[in-house]
Amino acid sequence: MAEHGLRILLAEDDPNFGIVLKDYLELHDYVVKLSPDGCQAITAFRQGSFDLCILDVMMPGKDGFTLAREIKKLNPDMPLIFLTAKSMKEDMLEGFKIGADDYITKPFDSEVLLYKIKAIMHRKGGNAAAEKPEVSEYSIGQYRFQHKLRLLHHNGDIQKLSPKETDLLHLLCQHLNDVVPREEALLRIWHEDSYFTARSMDVYIAKLRKYLKQDPTVEIINIHGQGYRLCAQNGVLL
Repeated sequence: MAEHGLRILLAEDDPNFGIVLKDYLELHDYVVKLSPDGCQAITAFRQGSFDLCILDVMMPGKDGFTLAREIKKLNPDMPLIFLTAKSMKEDMLEGFKIGADDYITKPFDSEVLLYKIKAIMHRKGGNAAAEKPEVSEYSIGQYRFQHKLRLLHHNGDIQKLSPKETDLLHLLCQHLNDVVPREEALLRIWHEDSYFTARSMDVYIAKLRKYLKQDPTVEIINIHGQGYRLCAQNGVLL
């Protein structure tokens, strides 16, 4: 079940797809404002109050990227999901630079979108408008991870992490027990999705597995064709 009354701004220029997606989201208890182009969407955003924006990239008048930049100027903490009919690395990188929380290529499984919305809102604390301090410490099984200090504690032992090890473990913790898409990790941390950066990430995953091996209840699993999942029976934010 969706968070009751969660308000979504949906900017989609395909009238049939937009109506179908709006009805589907409302069927799951979301409140949806559908705008057929970027110009109407920014007007709706200024006049309304929203918890999440789902933006089509290719729209007449004002494209999704331009719209997202304007939304971020008005509310830097507003969660964004981009929809696109094409899968281009350059577009995805641009979206994440603007501050996208996720990027979905059409056609997509509607249930996956619901799951992504719930995951984003969970990471945002359930209400994007509420100002909450950034989480800087995580409990992962027997481990304690201090993100800002780049320290991993276990039974009195302390492992100092490199900046990329820290960023990667932080991203995995933010998606605890959920899949981190491989492409998202590469674009967010390495700012490039290529063969060489992918191999580099594999090396860092191996290092993190070595650091976490003392607790058998903690595991980084490779989800073939998708990405990685940090699994922990007792994982919490501190």
